[in-house]
Amino acid sequence: MKKRLVLIKGAGEMASGTAHKLFRAGISVVLSDLPQPHAVRRGVSYAQAVFTGEHTVEDVTARRVEDPEKFTDVLEQGYIPVYPRPFSEENIRELNPRAVVDATLAKEKTETYWGEAPVVIALGPGFRAPEDVHAVIETQRGHHLGRIYFQGIATPNTGEPGDIQGYTWERVLRAPSGGEFVPFWEIGDRVQAGEEIGAIEKQDMVTAQISGVIRGLIYPGLKVEKGMKLGDIDPRGVREYCFTISDKARTIAGGVLEALLFLEEKRNV
Repeated sequence: MKKRLVLIKGAGEMASGTAHKLFRAGISVVLSDLPQPHAVRRGVSYAQAVFTGEHTVEDVTARRVEDPEKFTDVLEQGYIPVYPRPFSEENIRELNPRAVVDATLAKEKTETYWGEAPVVIALGPGFRAPEDVHAVIETQRGHHLGRIYFQGIATPNTGEPGDIQGYTWERVLRAPSGGEFVPFWEIGDRVQAGEEIGAIEKQDMVTAQISGVIRGLIYPGLKVEKGMKLGDIDPRGVREYCFTISDKARTIAGGVLEALLFLEEKRNV
């Protein structure tokens, strides 16, 4: 590949916002995720391509690609490849990327480490720079969102959803039990507090606690466990927000791009 290649682990909202910015900056990007990703913000997540084969976010399209040998062809066609399984050590070694970005937001240390590529960047808590990775990007909303840590760690996970118009836990939809999730609505639909959003195994109802627009909802038919996040409601009620990259994702993506360019120059890679 003539351009620098960056592998991004994860294809959810923050991973996709990062991929979008890097791709628009002329960098070759490949995403990976699980065979059945539980991405909530599917409107702005390239994980959707795992299910539908192709997905577009703000004029940049990703395609599901099963064979790593086809990544180059898909990139040359102007698309972002999405690999429907986690990158293996062999994948990373054979692709020989300039950088690896762990955007799984696992909130704990994963197997990602600094030796996977000349530049390795992680999003959020769980990693320490430079011991685990070369840089960590702050993902918690607030003054330091998007900040690059070349030494140290990001803010520990609080476990509390972000505040939107005073709502935190109320806007999140969670599974009341385990089983197959069947939604009654779609992302972008407007709902009222008390309405049934979906059901687990066609019996345990998932009910909206507030009124607003459904900004996120996992893919229909996925198996979930009790307490798992199924979706979220945006009380601002602006449908456009469901399908455009958020301020948080853009800020984090900017941090990744800056860290990548800085470390390439510093490490001469």
